[in-house]
Amino acid sequence: MPETYVEPSIFAADFGRLADEAKRIEDAGADGIHFDIMDGHFVPNLSLSPKGLGAINRATDLYLDVHIMVYQPFDYVERLVENGADCITFHIEATEDVEETLSYIRKCNVHAGLAFCPETSESLIPKYLDKCDKILLMTVHPGFGGQAFMPEVLDKITFTRKLCDKLNVRKGGKTPQEGETLPPFDIQVDGGIDDQTAPLCVEAGANHLVAGTYLFKGDNMKEKIEGLR
Repeated sequence: MPETYVEPSIFAADFGRLADEAKRIEDAGADGIHFDIMDGHFVPNLSLSPKGLGAINRATDLYLDVHIMVYQPFDYVERLVENGADCITFHIEATEDVEETLSYIRKCNVHAGLAFCPETSESLIPKYLDKCDKILLMTVHPGFGGQAFMPEVLDKITFTRKLCDKLNVRKGGKTPQEGETLPPFDIQVDGGIDDQTAPLCVEAGANHLVAGTYLFKGDNMKEKIEGLR
């Protein structure tokens, strides 16, 4: 099984105390911070901006995993990189320039992820496995926190992991050279992740877990992260 990484979604945090919340995530031993950006058009909600990302970046040394739920994601790349993004994940449904956007993100020396809404067919995944660093499979409808997990996405996770194994696509979309060993390809899930749904996702093949509401409830974030991991 691939090593499991846990990234709390700061969308579920107290927006009036973002620097403190970033420190709380860091102290809890998280592998990174998941940072959502929404434009009110691709999803019917608004969230933080690239400047908000910059504020988080100044408060922590953790990996900043930015998930943009916006149309025309290409236009956001430079601002996000300037404000500290370590990975930029955008939606395949949000642009016709998927390959160009993935390539440009990588040219900016950050990781590139490609996200899929629950209704989007997994038949589109094979085309992009070697062009991105991670596939994000949404396990809720994007744009709102606190939604119920959608178990039908588990089949897509399994499909993606089996496809990676069949094609020998490893971390970063790379195929190992002779004698080379590379970690597994990164498959991320986001939405409704808790102590009940996380094991289902990991068993299906996911190795990056984004959790918001579950982790921010109460004061035992460290214990919950260790439990998910």
